[in-house]
Amino acid sequence: MGSPRRAVISVSDKRGAAELGRALRDAGWEILSTGGTAKVLREAGLEVTEVSRYTGQPEILGGRVKTLHPKVLGGILGRADQAAEMQANGIEAIDLVAVNLYPFRETVSRPGVTYEEAVEQIDIGGPSMVRAAAKNHGRVAVVVDPEDYPGVIACVRDGGKFPAALLRRLMLKAFQHTAAYDAAIASYFAAQEEDGDLPGKVVLELDRVRTLRYGENPHQRGAFYRAGGPAGFSLADAEVLGGKELSFNNYLDLAAAAELVADMEGLACVIIKHTNPSGVGLGDTQAAAYERALACDPISAFGSIIGFNRKVDRGAAEAMRSLFVEAVVAPDYDADALETFRKKKNLRILRLQGLGAVPPGGLDLRSVPGGVLLQERDRICEADFDWKMVTPRAPSPDEEKALRLAWRVARHVKSNAIVLCDARGTVGVGAGQMNRADSVRLAADRAQLPVKGTVLASDAFFPFRDGVDAAAKYGVTAIAEPGGSVRDDEVIQAAAEHGIAMVFTGRRHFRH
Repeated sequence: MGSPRRAVISVSDKRGAAELGRALRDAGWEILSTGGTAKVLREAGLEVTEVSRYTGQPEILGGRVKTLHPKVLGGILGRADQAAEMQANGIEAIDLVAVNLYPFRETVSRPGVTYEEAVEQIDIGGPSMVRAAAKNHGRVAVVVDPEDYPGVIACVRDGGKFPAALLRRLMLKAFQHTAAYDAAIASYFAAQEEDGDLPGKVVLELDRVRTLRYGENPHQRGAFYRAGGPAGFSLADAEVLGGKELSFNNYLDLAAAAELVADMEGLACVIIKHTNPSGVGLGDTQAAAYERALACDPISAFGSIIGFNRKVDRGAAEAMRSLFVEAVVAPDYDADALETFRKKKNLRILRLQGLGAVPPGGLDLRSVPGGVLLQERDRICEADFDWKMVTPRAPSPDEEKALRLAWRVARHVKSNAIVLCDARGTVGVGAGQMNRADSVRLAADRAQLPVKGTVLASDAFFPFRDGVDAAAKYGVTAIAEPGGSVRDDEVIQAAAEHGIAMVFTGRRHFRH
């Protein structure tokens, strides 16, 4: 079939297309193209042959059929040992395919996009050419990512010699490109089928954002991938404004900080250690919220991750100067706050737009040996505060405010979770214990602020009265828990005996 002499360029992402076309022209290649790409190449002063002219078949069906033709697909798929058959059928070899696909993801992410608009962004000819070229990668170079153009251009200038290793790498990337594209389409249309159940088949679209130094431990490899899915804030979109490289564990803690602070009412600061909150504070200023969060457990705050749900000002940044912090995440930062933070050269600074304004996107997936568990992401909603008063005494307004805060925080604490709060923030957190009474004792015994007069939230029901008795011993005055135990009457009686106001939320928030 001779040296590579013919290329197809038909791209949605037109970055670098003119540079690639210019290199091909200078090397004497014929360029075939379609529609908007042909226009871009001509504007760059390049001679282009329209695919319709090359095949003798005009574009039909409103542009739905352009490149589905034997002269195109046969030119891509033909092997060297099939040259005679190709010649007999008037098919010339195509040696390079630079194609990326219709912007389906971008289209369906627009607010108000219609079903019909989504359907029209399903590319047919593009994936066919990409897959054909990838299948015949022993002869054909397939390029789906503009980032690969420089390497391809170098080969074109070197007489069109493409190393086998490069062709295999480009082939793999091409199949990953079409697989991710199909996954995006499948995910979108699965979401349109609201049958009240999770989909029978889930096709994941995961794009590596960055390779990490290692996983949870140095002997484990790790990487961070962007997951396609419903709109909402995503750590994959966070801008790193300063500091060291992010680690696997940093991402876990940043996720915990972002999800918790997004649930808070009013101006809030959260301090996270090993995915559990060590402190949550509210305040009229960010500095006040930070100081209140820190007061809950200043020892554990060393080496923590801190999250804010409002734009960070200099006052908050100055308040944090004396504490060693791994990372901070917020929707934005004042210029002088950034200046202050950047004086700590190792502090990782993340700007996550939408934090505090929109919930996190996507489903909750967890890996287990041999499979994946998938669930809807747990969220606080108004039903959480449709409380049932079960004791003679109802919570006071201050107690109710504190209970709302404690209940929001409890959702983010590893079960069995107990959270002690006043109206300004957390006082004690008991996380991950094997029984609920121990969580109560842990939350109270580790508290640095006065426990007497606080309220308590439990992520699940008290199975026995011992947890309520322990809370009363420490001076807790009100409790929010889901209810639903066979011993609810016994638990309610214990609260009433101690003069504790108790409400049932009717919703559980386990976090395993």
